[in-house]
Amino acid sequence: MNNNKFKKFDDSDNYIIEGRNSVFEALRTGRAVDKILYSEGDKNISHILAAAKQAGVVVSKCDRRKLDSLSRSGAHQGVMAFAAAHEYSTVDDILKYAESTGRPPLIVVCDEISDPHNLGAIIRSAEAAGAHGVIIPKRRNAGLTAVVAKVSSGALEHIPVARVSNIPTTLSELKKRGLWVYGTGLGAAADIYKTDLRGPAVIVIGSEGDGMGRLVTECCDVVMNIPMLGKTQSLNASAAAAVVLFETVRQRLEK
Repeated sequence: MNNNKFKKFDDSDNYIIEGRNSVFEALRTGRAVDKILYSEGDKNISHILAAAKQAGVVVSKCDRRKLDSLSRSGAHQGVMAFAAAHEYSTVDDILKYAESTGRPPLIVVCDEISDPHNLGAIIRSAEAAGAHGVIIPKRRNAGLTAVVAKVSSGALEHIPVARVSNIPTTLSELKKRGLWVYGTGLGAAADIYKTDLRGPAVIVIGSEGDGMGRLVTECCDVVMNIPMLGKTQSLNASAAAAVVLFETVRQRLEK
C-alpha cells in the first residue's frame, strides 16, 4: 500500500486520496468521501464517476492545475477524493440512539453551515446538551473535516452525525415520525423562552449569513427569535445553537 496516496494534510483540513485506483477503492469499500475533484479531459475515470454517483458523493470538475497544486504524491492521475475525518451515521442511527436513551429525541439540523469552526462548535454544544445527533447536508455545508473534529473537542466521538442529500425532505420525514421542527430567525414571532421545547424536537440552525433557506423555513412548525437586548442584533450560528440547545435543556430539567 502506498501511504502517499492516502494522507492527512493541514492545508486541506481533510484526508486527500489521490489516483484512480486509490479513489475507486475508497468508494468501493464504503469510505466516507465528502467530494471528488477531477480534471476535464482525463480518461479512464468513468467507473469512478459512476461509483461516486451511486454513493451520492459530490463530484466537481476542475482545472488540472488545481489538482497539481493540491497533490502531494505528484501522481493524482487527474482525480482526487476528500475523505471525512470521521465516519457518518444515518438518520435511523440517530433515532435508534434517541430511543435507547428513553428521552424525547433532540436532533440538531444544520442548514448550510459552511464554516468548519462553527460546525465543530455546534457539534460540541449539541453533545454537551444531550442531543441525540446532528444532521448536515451533502452540499454547501462543511463536512467532518479534521478542523471540525478538533473544534468539537472530542464531542464527535460521542454523537452521531448524519449527512443527507436534501434537508427539507429529511425534515418532512422526521415530522412524520412525530418530531416537531423548530427554526430560528430574526424577527420571528415566537420567543424561544416562551416556546415549549420539551417534546421530540428538531432544532434547525441556519447559515452564518443568510439564516435558513426558504424551503427549510417552510418545513418548520415554529420559527423562534432569540431576544437581543444590546445593539448587536444577531449571533453567529454556533452561539445561536448553544442558546437554543441549553434553553431546551433548562426546560427539560424543570420539574
